[in-house]
Amino acid sequence: MGTSSKTRDADRHTVVGGSATLYRLYDVGYEISLTRASKLLPQPTPPQPRPRRGEAAALVTPKPPLTVDLGSRMVQVDGAALEARMSAAVFDFGVVSLRLRLCAPPELSWSDFVRFGASLQGGIPLRAICDPELRQLLRALAPAVERQAIAPVTEDYMVFRLASLREAAGEPVTPPRLSSDALAGLLLNEARELSGRAKRELLPHRFAYTTHDYAALTWESALVVEPDPEDQDVEYVLEFANAQLLELRVFDAVLDAELPRMYVRIAQVRRTPFALFRPYRSLLNQLQALVADTTEIVERVENALKVTDDVYLARVYSAALQIFRGDAWRRGIDRKLGIIRDTYTMLNAESQAARGEVMELAIILLIIGEILLTIFGRH
Repeated sequence: MGTSSKTRDADRHTVVGGSATLYRLYDVGYEISLTRASKLLPQPTPPQPRPRRGEAAALVTPKPPLTVDLGSRMVQVDGAALEARMSAAVFDFGVVSLRLRLCAPPELSWSDFVRFGASLQGGIPLRAICDPELRQLLRALAPAVERQAIAPVTEDYMVFRLASLREAAGEPVTPPRLSSDALAGLLLNEARELSGRAKRELLPHRFAYTTHDYAALTWESALVVEPDPEDQDVEYVLEFANAQLLELRVFDAVLDAELPRMYVRIAQVRRTPFALFRPYRSLLNQLQALVADTTEIVERVENALKVTDDVYLARVYSAALQIFRGDAWRRGIDRKLGIIRDTYTMLNAESQAARGEVMELAIILLIIGEILLTIFGRH
């Protein structure tokens, strides 16, 4: 299908200050002490108490993540060596986010910037770059990490950032003038013209607070237009949302793996011939610990960033959680926790019944003993 007129219109735009940041997030343990981590890491950036812009008062972060600059790396993109700046964000609920930031060549046309983005999507071996960096970082962080273990579930995301857009003649372009087709080329890596319904379903989340800033979100990537280079607020909340999503996915996978093991352990317990000697206590303790750990970490994750009002960043954050289907992941976790709680209640009742039966049997034996002593004691 040919290029649409709207896409051709976007080709007249010149991208100013374009870059892309690739994120790879890992769950590395149950909890990370940020106080200890700040003493173990080389020159960590002090935690950002909250996003810097005034309207960010709607966001409350009790324990903001710790940021660490990991220096520059050379990466191969389409056969060319590009310099990338690497950093990490350490979250108290056990997540480490590695970021790889690459600057686009200056003064690109929109179509050239789209090609730059397409070369990064799948063109950078993010896992091969980030996994060794994570292991090195964890060697330094180890004393601060409780129950250290790298989960098999990871989360990747990409944020494109522009300082501004302008026409070839130099006239500024307000970001909302970007068409859906232009956004689809960048964020969805889609060169074909989408149907109206596809545009509405795939690109419904677009936000602007002033005439100069802009954010468009999708499942795998986002576009941020922000002239202030120090203002990283949108990236801040998007990274937070991805970290929260990762934790929900990790514990959903933990419960998925735990349910079949729970059924096996129950079957093993019930194969013990005498109810009195069945190891109910050990099994009940394991189930109780699993429910407590999962409930605690999920609540800690959800309370890590609070939205208290409907302003620009709050709407960006809420939209990100909606796109990432955070509520669906949470419902799945709650449903599986409900199964475990019901199983705990059933096993506890069964254990109580077994003890009651033993007590009844003991009483019966005592009565029989008394009767026998009475009868034979007369002789």
